[in-house]
Amino acid sequence: MDSLTKHLKNLNGIQLILLVTGILWLKTAIVCFVGFDLSIQSFFDIVLILTGSIGSLVLVMGFSFYFRPKVNPYVLYGLLIAGTGVLYGDLLYYRFYNDFVTLPILFQFNNVGGLSASTLELMSPWDLLLFVDLLLIGWLLFKRKFELTIQKQTKKKYVAIGAAFMVLTISLGLVKSVHLFSESYDREQVVKSLGPLNYHLFDVALGIGAPLQRLTMTEAEAIASIEYLQEKSPGRTELFGMAEGKNIVLITLESTQDFVINQKVNGEEVTPFLNDLIEESFYFDQVYDQTAQGKTSDAEFMIDTSLYPLASGSVFVRRPENTFHSLPHILKDEEDYYAATFHGNVDTFWNRHVMYETLGYDRYFSKEDYDVTEGNSVNYGLKDIPFFTQSAAYMKNLPEPYYAKFLTLTNHFPFLLEEEDLLIDPAATDEDVVNRYVTTVRYLDESLETFFGKLKEEGLYEDTVFVLIGDHYGISEKYEAGLHELLGEEATISNQMQQKQVPLIIHIPGQKGETISTPGGEIDIRPTLLHLMGIKTETRYSFGHNLFTRDSGHPVIFRDGSFISDDYIYKDNTCYGKETGQEIDPQQCEPYLETVREELKLSDKIIFGDLLRYVVGESN
Repeated sequence: MDSLTKHLKNLNGIQLILLVTGILWLKTAIVCFVGFDLSIQSFFDIVLILTGSIGSLVLVMGFSFYFRPKVNPYVLYGLLIAGTGVLYGDLLYYRFYNDFVTLPILFQFNNVGGLSASTLELMSPWDLLLFVDLLLIGWLLFKRKFELTIQKQTKKKYVAIGAAFMVLTISLGLVKSVHLFSESYDREQVVKSLGPLNYHLFDVALGIGAPLQRLTMTEAEAIASIEYLQEKSPGRTELFGMAEGKNIVLITLESTQDFVINQKVNGEEVTPFLNDLIEESFYFDQVYDQTAQGKTSDAEFMIDTSLYPLASGSVFVRRPENTFHSLPHILKDEEDYYAATFHGNVDTFWNRHVMYETLGYDRYFSKEDYDVTEGNSVNYGLKDIPFFTQSAAYMKNLPEPYYAKFLTLTNHFPFLLEEEDLLIDPAATDEDVVNRYVTTVRYLDESLETFFGKLKEEGLYEDTVFVLIGDHYGISEKYEAGLHELLGEEATISNQMQQKQVPLIIHIPGQKGETISTPGGEIDIRPTLLHLMGIKTETRYSFGHNLFTRDSGHPVIFRDGSFISDDYIYKDNTCYGKETGQEIDPQQCEPYLETVREELKLSDKIIFGDLLRYVVGESN
C-alpha cells in the first residue's frame, strides 16, 4: 500500500491524466460488455469495443490542460464525473428501452418518464461500483501534490495520439460495416464500432444537421423522391367498403403484447373480454411493434400517416410543423369525418397539443377535460376504467361520422395498481415486473369491457368500426427471462421476435370473426382500415400495406434496421432462418436489407425535408 501511495504521489501531469482516462475507459468497456450486452459475433467485435473509446476519451480529458500550461485538477475531475454520469445515464436508459439515449430524446426527457418510480426500478446495488473510483480520484487530485506542468511538445504528441486512435476507430468501424454512418439508426452497431462517447458526438452532429434538410430540398427533388410511394398496387378484396361511412373508434392498448391473448395465469384468463371479442373480429396475430424512441407517439404517428417513425426522438416533438397527409385528413376529404382524440394525461405530453392540430384533429380531450383525482389516477394519469367511463359521456355529442382515438394509460411500466383494482393474482415468476404486468393487462381488459358496455347503452356501438392495437412492448429485454418463464419457452431469437408482436383487432358489429396471420406492422393499419372504409389508397403517400392483401414476402421493417420476413430474421447485424432460429449466410438477408435501407432513408427524407408540403399541402 505504501508503495502504491508513493507511485501515485510521483505521477506527473500526463501520467495523472492517463490514469484518470484509463479508469474511465475501463468503466466504459465493462458497461459495454456487461451493461449493454452488445452482441459479440467475432473477436473483431471485442477489438472494436476495447479500442473504440480510447481516442475520444484521450482527446476529451485533454481539455483539462489544452488552454493552460498546467493540468487543472478541477476540470479533470469534472470531466471524470461528467463521463461517469453520461455512462450511467446510458446504462439506465438501455436497461428498459434496450436502446441508447439520443440528443432529441434528452430534450424530451419528461416524455420518457423522467426521474420516477420507473427509474428506481432500473437501478441496482451493483451500480455503486461505477462511482467508487470518484472518491479515490478526488482524494488523489485534491489531497496530493503533483507536478502538473505539461510542455507544448508533449501536448502536441498527446493530441496526435488521441487523433490517431480516432482515425483507427473510424477505420475499423467501416471495415466492420461499410454502411456504418448511413445506417446511423442501428445505434448498437454505432456504439459497438465507435464507443459510447463517439456515438454521442456523432448523434449531436446528426441532430445539428437534421434541420438543414428542409432548407435544401426543392419541389422537383421532393416529387421525384416520393414516386416510390405511388408504385404499389394495393389490390382489393370483397371486404372493400364493407364499413363505409361508419364511425371509427381506435384504441391504443398501452404496452400490450400479443402473448396475453388467450393466456392464462393461475388458471384465469388475462384478457377474457378481448378473447371473446376476437371471436367476432378480424384478429391479426402477426402484427409487430415498429416503434422507436417515441413509443406511443410513434405508434400514433404510424397509424395516422403510414410513415416510419424517426430513429431518434419523436416526430411529435421534432417535426410538428410539417405537412402530413394523415388519416384524419383523408377521412375529412372523403367523407367529411370529425376527428377527436382522448387521453387522460396532460395535453403537452409528447407535444400532442401541437401535433394533433397538425394531423387534423378537431378536438383533443386531455386531462383538463376529465375529473382526475388522487383516487382515480395512478402512474401516468387517469386510470382506464374512469377514463373510458367519462369519455363515453363526451362521445354522445360528437358530430357523426367521427374518427375517435383513445389512448389508455394504466398498463404502463412499472405496472403499478392499487389493491382494490386487482382483478387477477400476480404471476409467480422470478421477475416482479412480469408478475405485475399480468395484473395491469387484466385491468385494461376490464376497462375495455366497461367501455363497450357504455357505448351499447348509449346506442353508439352498432354503427362503429373498432380498431384495437397494442402500441408497443411492455416487457423489455431486461425482463424477458421472466416472460420466458411465464410462457414456458426457451430464450431463442424466434421467441424474442415473437414477443415483438402486438394484438391488432378490428371489430365490426355483425361481422364474423377471422384470424389473419399475414406478417405486418403498425404502419399497415391505415391502408387496412381505409380498405374496409372503401377509400382508395393509391395516392396516399404510404409505406404501409393493406393487411388483407399484403405481400408476405415484403419484410416487416423495424426502425433499427432489423426486419422479419417469411423466411428470415435479421437482428443485431445477423441473419437467421425464421423457422430454425439458426444463424445463416448473411447474403440470404441482403436483398431484403436493400429494401430496408431504401424505405427508412426515404421516410426520414420525407420527414426531415418536409416533402409532403409540395404535394398535399393545399389538400390538408
